[in-house]
Amino acid sequence: MKKINIVTVAAALAVVIALSLSAHAQGASDLFKSKCAMCHGADGTGSPTGKKMGAHDFTAAEVQKMSDAELTDVITNGKNKMKPSTGLKPEDVKGLVAHIRTLKK
Repeated sequence: MKKINIVTVAAALAVVIALSLSAHAQGASDLFKSKCAMCHGADGTGSPTGKKMGAHDFTAAEVQKMSDAELTDVITNGKNKMKPSTGLKPEDVKGLVAHIRTLKK
């Protein structure tokens, strides 16, 4: 029986995890574009329509300092003029929160 080099196994595992996270991030980015960008803008600063409706700028410190639980609540249940999101799985919401975190100034 051959010995398996632990460094090789660790490296392979790291590659698999990195690819999985990259795919998840891409999925969240696509979901953001299809569900959120119409009001919040592709870059999170707000589309012209969204700004008229009072959509928050996701790059602002006010939004970035919100907890993940607070962002999850807003995405799930809506707030002010934003209606509750429908058809999103918990992992979708988690991905959207992670994507919003990438939109810092």
